[in-house]
This record gives sequence, structure tokens and C-alpha cells, in this order.
Amino acid sequence: MKMIEGGVCAAKGFRANGIHCGIRHNQSKKDLALIVSDVPAATAAVYTQNLVKGAPIAVTKKNIQNGYAQAVICNSGNANTCNADGVQVAEKMCALVEGATGIPASDVVVASTGVIGQPLDITPIASGMAALTADLAYDNSTAAAEAIMTTDLAKKELAVEFTLGGKVCHMGGIAKGSGMIHPNMATMLVFITTDAAISPEMLQKALRTDVTATFNMLSVDGDTSTNDMVTVLANGLAGNDTITCEGEDFNVFMKALNTVTVQLCRCIAGDGEGATKLLECTATGADTLEAARISAKSVVCSSLLKAAMFGADANWGRVLCAVGYSGANVDVNKIGVFFRSCAGCVEVCRNGAGVPFSEEEAKKVLLEKEIEILLTLGDGPYSATAWGCDLTYDYVKINGDYRT
Repeated sequence: MKMIEGGVCAAKGFRANGIHCGIRHNQSKKDLALIVSDVPAATAAVYTQNLVKGAPIAVTKKNIQNGYAQAVICNSGNANTCNADGVQVAEKMCALVEGATGIPASDVVVASTGVIGQPLDITPIASGMAALTADLAYDNSTAAAEAIMTTDLAKKELAVEFTLGGKVCHMGGIAKGSGMIHPNMATMLVFITTDAAISPEMLQKALRTDVTATFNMLSVDGDTSTNDMVTVLANGLAGNDTITCEGEDFNVFMKALNTVTVQLCRCIAGDGEGATKLLECTATGADTLEAARISAKSVVCSSLLKAAMFGADANWGRVLCAVGYSGANVDVNKIGVFFRSCAGCVEVCRNGAGVPFSEEEAKKVLLEKEIEILLTLGDGPYSATAWGCDLTYDYVKINGDYRT
């Protein structure tokens, strides 16, 4: 895998743009994004498991039932959720794409993010379509990445290059996510594009398999969002033989997808609302994959552990506590814990009990921006990684007046 520039425009045949159309009061904030493929693309998606779902999810599900789409439209600033006319507004957004590009409304993925329970006025979106489509470009991923941001402090986009059957392929993604991030797919907006050729069925299989080990292992605050999704469009313009079954090409495709999704997970976790540190917990030596995943996820979800990391406090007991109540089938007498960063590595627990360590050295390790929590559960063959962030005063400040 080779990391490259370009985001969702790195793959052949994808154009993008993002503008401020007037949904958000701050005119310096873009609030409407569009991604368009030159040709129809195999499409797969996974959605939030919250019972309260945004109207765009219902419309997107209907539109990609046949496994194909050609465009993605997304607004920020309003979630279009819990609105009586939500479905109609989402459908109008798709119709506006058809009117501006000629792409059938039934081939459009639609998404919204922002405040819940406030009606979404279609007027600014309709007024902005001419400007949005006029500047669609094959090198404009960044504008789209900026337009889907809400409380995000940094845009999230990346791309990779890989080879399938001798053909050079590309895959890129953009994401938004800073708060309301918690496992139970999907709890953010992620749009991924690729010029690789793959059937809709295998694309859906690849995505569902991948999210179990990536986006479902991500938590910022324990709140599962209402509207968000992860979507992949594959237009096949790279010219490789279409992937229709498992095998070497499917494995390479899965590796490319995982490279993109893992990096987007790290970007989202590191940009958690009010966060100052990215936390990565890797659990190894588990007897089952489930035990590894549950243990790692429980650690990054612990509010007490997240607060300790904010204070650079090597309170390893909170790691064991989180594993202990996680429900994972582990032997607590075999648990070991290390804290690691670019400043060094400190062992703080072995076989379920504390070991002598330098508090000063540990603080130095935990003052860094990226912290690894290494959790050993025994001598089993399974491992898993989860991502999160610290819990800070600013998280409360941000969410204390998010709506107003």
C-alpha cells in the first residue's frame, strides 16, 4: 500500500466540491458537499444501530437497494432527524442533484449531520446547487471534507494506491466525527471512493467485515449517533477484472480498505470533542477474538481511564477495572498493562498486580499527544485494537451549548 494525496478524488472518475450555502450561520464554514462519479458505481453502506435514525438513512437505503449509486450529497449544520418532513427533504436533496447533474435521484446517497430535531430548510440547498456543481473538480476532495465537518477541528481525508491484477487502483476517503462517537456502526459520516472493480455483493461483504475491526472499535463519548453511515462507491475505472468472489484480489482490496478505515479511525479519535490525546488500546494474548475486542473497547470507553489520560496519571487500576466489567472471558490474574508513547514505554501491571515504576517517567510518557495502552491478557492467539481519546473540560463546554 502506498499513501497518496487526493482523498475521495484520488480514484479515477470522481469529482467533488464543498460550499457554504447558508444552512450554518457562520459564513466561513462550508455546509454542503457533493461527490460525483463519472459512471455508476457499485455501492455498499452500513448504518447507525440507534433506533432513532435520520431521514437521510431511509432514503439512502432505498436508493442503493440495487447496489449502485453515482453521487453523494451531504449537508452539515442540521441532522434532518426527528422532523415530520424529513424524508421529503432528503428526497428533494436527491432531486436537486438530478436537476443539476442529470444523475437520477434514485442513484444518490444523501446524508445530513448536525443538530437533531430542527426542520431542515431546503431553500439554501437549492440556491447553492449551481455553485456546488459548477466547481466540481477531480482535485477538490478537501472542499468536500471541510463541508461535512461539524464540531471537528480538523478535516479528515486520505488515500492509498494499490494493484489488482496488474492494474493500478486507488482508494480514498473523507470523514467527519468528533462527538456522538461510540461503537455500533455507524457513528460518523465516512465516504470512501475507489476506481477498483468489485461487485456490489463483495463490496458489501468487504465493508461489513472491515467495520467490525475498525469503526466498531472506536469511541469518543459513549453516545451512538442517529444518522451517520459509512459508504463506499467503486466505479471500476481502474480496469481490473471485477472481484466477484473471495481470493487474492479480494484480500488485497480488503487490505486497502482497512488501511483507509484504520487511519480515519485514528483521525476521528484524535479529533474527539475537547480531546488533547489519541488513545489506542491493543489487547493481545486473548483466547478468543471476542475477548480481545471487548477488552480493548471497554478500556477506551472508560470515562475514568479517559480522565486519567487527560491528567497524565498512570492510574493502571482503571484499565483493569474496565476489563473486569467488560464481560470479556479473561483470567484477571494474567493481565499485564504497559503505557507507551514516543517518549518511552512503562510497565505498570503484571499478572494482575502492580509492579514498581517511576511516576515521573510514566507522566513523561502520558504527556504525549498519542498514547498506546498495551494490554496483555495471557498467551492466547487473538488480538484487537480500539481507539478513543481523553476526556477533558472542553468536552463539557462544547456540548453544554451545542444547540444554542
